[in-house]
Amino acid sequence: MKIPTIHGYIDRRILINFTADPKSVEKIIPFPFRPKIYKDKAIVGICLIRLKDIKPKGFPDFIGVNSENGAHRIAVEWDEKEETKSGVYIPRRDTSLKINAFIGGRLFPGKHYLAKFNVQETNGNYHIDFKSSDETETSIDATETKVFNENSIFGTLENASDFFENGDLGYSPNKDKFDGLRLKAYKWEVQPLEVSNVKSSFFENEEIFPKGSVTFDNALLMTNIEHEWKSEQGK
Repeated sequence: MKIPTIHGYIDRRILINFTADPKSVEKIIPFPFRPKIYKDKAIVGICLIRLKDIKPKGFPDFIGVNSENGAHRIAVEWDEKEETKSGVYIPRRDTSLKINAFIGGRLFPGKHYLAKFNVQETNGNYHIDFKSSDETETSIDATETKVFNENSIFGTLENASDFFENGDLGYSPNKDKFDGLRLKAYKWEVQPLEVSNVKSSFFENEEIFPKGSVTFDNALLMTNIEHEWKSEQGK
């Protein structure tokens, strides 16, 4: 699915990151993808992103749309022309915007579930939760901090930042193929969040992920980032 380059602003993006048992992850990602392993673990997570002034590149901002969105992500690798490529596989997307739910998988990559978002942001404190049309739920309570989680598998903020910056290409399932979409951030800047509560009915589903196979690792925050989405060749 080829779309025009989309331009807009990431008003706020929170990456909630977990480590997972690679064998559990292998069961839910399709060929040609495989888990990208970091220190013997698969890396999975949720992106909670508020987008502003989203429209085809070259059009004025005032015609753009705003939305809250959630994307469940799995860091993956695949072989392409005798090279190993990396990115993320996105098994589901959720959105607050009805038009996104309608055109997702039709005019825009990836099916989108319509969801109700509850967002509260005050003085560096964040509460975000959503419940989707199929009852999938996610929530997080977090506070801005200068100290990266010392128990994270990544060890340092820089290591985590590099890992997720390199996962700028995402593939979403669409019928019998996968739609590709690449994020081009005009600048890449993350800061750590201290998390007091996090829940995900997707990653807590023990029929998919046996108990203890997914562990919260860290959360990162991005704000006020001008960006583009570019369609990539599907698979």
